[in-house]
Amino acid sequence: MRTEPELPGGTPPADHLAVVRPTELRVPARSKYTALRKLFAAAESIGEFVGIRYGHLRRQAAEPKWLYYSHKDYDGIGAFAEILRGRGAVLGTLPEIKYYPAVSAVVSAIRHWPRYVAPKHPLPWVSMERDTSHGRGARPPLAVAWHLFDEPTTTALRLGARGMGITVNTLLLDALTRAVRALLVNPTAPVPWMIPVNMRGGVRQFRETDNHTSYMAVQVPVSDAASGIHRKILKALSRGEHWGNWHFFKLANFISHPMRAWLAASGKAMSQWSVGAFSNLGEWDADRRLIGPDLEGDWLFCPPALRTQMIAAGCLTFQGRLTLTLQTHPALTTSPARVQTLVGRWVSAIEASLAATTAELPALPQS
Repeated sequence: MRTEPELPGGTPPADHLAVVRPTELRVPARSKYTALRKLFAAAESIGEFVGIRYGHLRRQAAEPKWLYYSHKDYDGIGAFAEILRGRGAVLGTLPEIKYYPAVSAVVSAIRHWPRYVAPKHPLPWVSMERDTSHGRGARPPLAVAWHLFDEPTTTALRLGARGMGITVNTLLLDALTRAVRALLVNPTAPVPWMIPVNMRGGVRQFRETDNHTSYMAVQVPVSDAASGIHRKILKALSRGEHWGNWHFFKLANFISHPMRAWLAASGKAMSQWSVGAFSNLGEWDADRRLIGPDLEGDWLFCPPALRTQMIAAGCLTFQGRLTLTLQTHPALTTSPARVQTLVGRWVSAIEASLAATTAELPALPQS
């Protein structure tokens, strides 16, 4: 596990700010007027950095080269596909949502929208080194750390999750929740998470790489085991919570930019306050067909950290190896050491979960 170096004066490496800008992306005019783009533009206007973080870790490299793609123009899957295709990869249809049929806007309004007007209940954090300024010109967080699992361990994670009757996604979220509790003033409080949902196959944007993301809001009580979290996620999907949130997002087309900025600043653009966002892009190129100097190695991914979800955790499996990446909003902490410790706790919690299964697990690398 490694972190980005903190250079003198807090200045990031030169490529740290290599943000890919919309003018370079040739974004079609119609894509510039989607509701999601308007919402992320509003967040950006109040000083949030909305870039999705990717890291390319070449063979034998000690540190990744970071890339950022704006969430205004892409979601995690779309931007990663753009990166791979730009380096010569030929990809088929991007992953699509399965099962869980569409829910109408009327049903969504009745069933899900009341949560948006309900009071939000942020959890207090322990004291940490932080930057609470609201200045413009936001930059990528410096407090970031990552961990790479080798292929045998990644396989063991899959087998271990299967042995528990859950998904790898749930196993990772359960472990992360236990790790995060150490940062809360009340570590036994229910931990709320925002979990993105890929809506491709259910909705269509102007480009297949556009932002197709909705989300589920999940609360994890201290008494919940991984199986309990798994049931909560399935229940939220079966109730169409992701559709309810998708239809709510579309209201951004009918309100002014100042109103959207107010919603973003007040946290009312989301159905709940969350400790963070947990996103897993799934498995890519399992059969290792993508080869070439610009593709080889390992890839890291992390969603943006925002004031309404100050921990951002991303997972990505490329050619059989899983990576974890975690960053924090500067209003939570600017300390790379804090984030490194948090990722270490996350890995240890994963190890503890797998030790309880009957799956044969190779020793995890020490972080």
